[in-house]
Amino acid sequence: MPTFHNWTPLAKKYHPLQAGSIDGTDQVPHDNAVWRAMQAKYKPNKQVAGDAGCTLFIGRLSKETRAETLVEAFSKYGEVENCRLVRDFVTGFSRGYAFVEFKERWDAKTAYREISKCCIDGQEILVEFEAGRNLEGWIPRRLGGGFGGKKESGQLRFGGRDRPFRRPFDLRHDGDKIYRDRDNEGKRNRDASDGRDRSYRDRDRRSREEREPRPERESDRDSNRQKHQRDRHREKSTHRRESSRDHRDRRKDT
Repeated sequence: MPTFHNWTPLAKKYHPLQAGSIDGTDQVPHDNAVWRAMQAKYKPNKQVAGDAGCTLFIGRLSKETRAETLVEAFSKYGEVENCRLVRDFVTGFSRGYAFVEFKERWDAKTAYREISKCCIDGQEILVEFEAGRNLEGWIPRRLGGGFGGKKESGQLRFGGRDRPFRRPFDLRHDGDKIYRDRDNEGKRNRDASDGRDRSYRDRDRRSREEREPRPERESDRDSNRQKHQRDRHREKSTHRRESSRDHRDRRKDT
């Protein structure tokens, strides 16, 4: 199981339970598809020819994209040995993904690094190395495994290039307190990278708040208005009492 100090964003070995977790630490399946993938037994197609290390998976293709278009796009990074656009067995329409095999592994790595998320026929593509023969324990999407997915489906799979794993929490218990360092790690790294003490921002903010008056809220205005009215009423009452006292004193003198 990955930990705070021992983890990788990309899966080196596929496990459906870990792929269903954002940080790969789940111990119980959270949906039926994960449970189905854990029970599935998948074996790669032995009839597939070619070098698995030179083969790239190209996903999210437009339905209009042809194999010739892919060969033209990927030939910029090296000699393409084979291109197989997967089509529906019944309708013959493209299923939106293909496999491109290069002659050299270095060319495949270059294409993997450079062309991912580029647009072909107006569609942003996804490039991964073929997982069926390269990744131990691989379970395809149709059996509940795979990578990626949409939020609306509620069946996201992590560990791939599209949705890598996040770093697990570092839970350190100190009495009743639990410290979670993952959220603060990025801030610490930024501070250390530029060698600047960012605490000055907090000091400036506090001094600015001390100098600037706080904006008056509606409730504050109402309370101030009521206080002013009470003061005026008190002054009038005092003035009336004093006037009445003076009047009684003058009557006594007469």
